[in-house]
Amino acid sequence: MQDPVAGGGPRPTIRSVAERAGVSKSLVSLVLQGSPRVGDARRRAVLAAVQELGYRPDPAARSLAERRTRTVGVLLDDLRNPWFVDLLEGLRPVLRAAGLRPVLGDTGAEPEAARTFTQLRVDGLVVVGTREDPGAVAQVAEAAAAVPTVLAGTRDAVHADVVADDGRAGVRLVVEHLLALGHRRLAHVAGAGAVGRVRRAAFEEAAAAAGVSATVVEADMTEDGGHRAGLRLLSGPHRPTAVLAANDVSALGLLAAAGDLGLRVPRDLSVAGYDDTSLAALRSVSLTSVDNRSHDVGRRAGELLLARIADPAAPPRTELLAPRLAQRRTTAPPPVEGA
Repeated sequence: MQDPVAGGGPRPTIRSVAERAGVSKSLVSLVLQGSPRVGDARRRAVLAAVQELGYRPDPAARSLAERRTRTVGVLLDDLRNPWFVDLLEGLRPVLRAAGLRPVLGDTGAEPEAARTFTQLRVDGLVVVGTREDPGAVAQVAEAAAAVPTVLAGTRDAVHADVVADDGRAGVRLVVEHLLALGHRRLAHVAGAGAVGRVRRAAFEEAAAAAGVSATVVEADMTEDGGHRAGLRLLSGPHRPTAVLAANDVSALGLLAAAGDLGLRVPRDLSVAGYDDTSLAALRSVSLTSVDNRSHDVGRRAGELLLARIADPAAPPRTELLAPRLAQRRTTAPPPVEGA
C-alpha cells in the first residue's frame, strides 16, 4: 500500500489510519477520544498508525462530529489587572492538555460577553474576577445555567463551582502583621464587587477584634481609584499609620497619593496590597502584599471545569486556597509620636 504522506501525497484521514491499523473507523475515533472501551493491543496499533502516517485530526470536522467546539470562554472583568495574567498562566496548560482552546472576553469592554459565549456554544466557561454590576452578575448566572462554569477568584452569587483564595484569612495575615509592627491606626482602601466586600468585612472584623482604630474609604480597585481614596484618607490631621488596599493596583495609586502629600513610605506610612502581582515584586515598588495563589487558582479552575464538563450533574464545589503574606519594604513600625 502506498504511504499517503510519502512524497507529498494526500493528507492522511481516519480511513487511512483505520486501514493501516486493520481496524474500523469507529474504533479509531474511540482511540482518539481516549475511550477506555478499547483494548490495549488495538489502541497500540491505532496510535502506531497515527504516528506512522502523521495523522492530525481536522478540528472543524472533529467539532462537528462530537458536537463540541473544543473552546472555553474565559471571562475577565479588567484586562489591565496583572493578576489575571498570573491566573491565566495556571489555567491555559490545563485546558491545552485536554485539547481545549481558551477564548478571552472582557466584560468591561463587552458587557454581553457571557451571553455571546453561550451563543458560540463554548464547551465551558471560566469567569475570572469579581463583578460590581448586578446585570453582569445576572448574565454570568444565566450562562452558568446553560454551560459548565467555574468562578475563579470571585465569590459572585452564581450557582457554579468556585475556586479562590481565602480572602478573610489573607486580610487577617496583613492586619496581624501590621499589629505586630506596632500600628494602632489602620485604614482600608476598599474594593468593589464580591471580593471587595469579603476583604472589607474581614478588615473590619480583624480591627475590631484587636480593639484598634479603623477607617474605611471606598474605591474601585483601579490605580486612579486608589489615588483618589489615598488623597482623601491621608490629607486629614489624624491620618492612619498603616493602610491595606483591596488589591495591588489600588495600592499603587495609594503610594502615589502618599508621595503627592510628601509622606515617606514606610517611614511615615506603611502600605500593603493584595494579590501579590508582578507589580508588587518590582524592586522600585517592593510592596508588601498577600499572595492569593493566582497561578494555583487558575490551575484548579481548569481542573474543576474539566470535571464539570465530564459530570454536569455533580453538586457545585467551592475550594478556598490558603493565602500567604509576602513581606517587602512598604511596611515598617509606625513613626514615633512627636519625633
